[in-house]
Amino acid sequence: MSSKKPASAAKGNQASRRQFFIGAGAAVGAAAIISQTPAGKAVIKEVTSSVTDKVDGYQASAHIRKYYATTLI
Repeated sequence: MSSKKPASAAKGNQASRRQFFIGAGAAVGAAAIISQTPAGKAVIKEVTSSVTDKVDGYQASAHIRKYYATTLI
């Protein structure tokens, strides 16, 4: 008993994967274009200011950066 799938199932999976990557590429391209418009730049500025104003939570201190440096291969 073989565990291989029929050729028709493999082609259907390949087509859906191809459609996913085409859609993902289009979405990334659209996001890049929109980010350069005045409205996109305003959104980026607003998000950046709200993220940088937050002092609670994770902060990469010197000892954390040193730990990450020791984990590099």
